[in-house]
Amino acid sequence: MDDIGKPLFHRRIFWDVDFDKLDYDAKSAFVIERVFERGDVDDIRQCRRYYGDEKVTDALLNAKYLSERTIYLSAAVTGKELNEFRCYILRQSTEEPYPY
Repeated sequence: MDDIGKPLFHRRIFWDVDFDKLDYDAKSAFVIERVFERGDVDDIRQCRRYYGDEKVTDALLNAKYLSERTIYLSAAVTGKELNEFRCYILRQSTEEPYPY
């Protein structure tokens, strides 16, 4: 990661944190999850270029929460099955309230 320039993500992805102080290496899992949740195609490409597919895949597989849309996107990008994602398994085991 040292020889690759820092990616230029849209600031809107990190609207709730101090964007200028965000440590892309120390908080890599947070950055990867957030880019996949809120970024566009270019953001995702830069994320994969910067971190590499192995690190991106590991972060997404171990995420505690991803939206349903992001789980499906992550599965398509990584080539992994849905049931390999921690957040997908947690979602399946959570009972939903009975609809009255």
